[in-house]
Amino acid sequence: MDELTAKRIAQWLSGPYDAETKREIKRLQKEDTKTLEDAFYCDLEFGTGGMRGIIGVGTNRMNKYTVGMATQGLANYMKQQVGGPLSVCISYDSRNGSKEFAKITADVLSANGIHVYLWENIR
Repeated sequence: MDELTAKRIAQWLSGPYDAETKREIKRLQKEDTKTLEDAFYCDLEFGTGGMRGIIGVGTNRMNKYTVGMATQGLANYMKQQVGGPLSVCISYDSRNGSKEFAKITADVLSANGIHVYLWENIR
């Protein structure tokens, strides 16, 4: 395992992450180091279809933390580029976690003073 990957894992174990996330990291350390390394060796990137990937713990996975960090980056960019009042419309689909990720996105944008319209069901 390279130094950066080990550092990321250590940060998640010592940082403000929930107990369930930390338990899963510790389990992977004991049982599946290959999966653990893949989960942390890089940051999940935006592709042509947005952020997509395996759901799980780590910087290279879809989870509430990576979605929240990406959304904070979007909020920073929107506020820098537009300035004045901002609003967004958020929908979700039937994929695993989509509704929860939409809610996290809405919460982060709202916390940044961006008005959010969140669909109540799949769109």
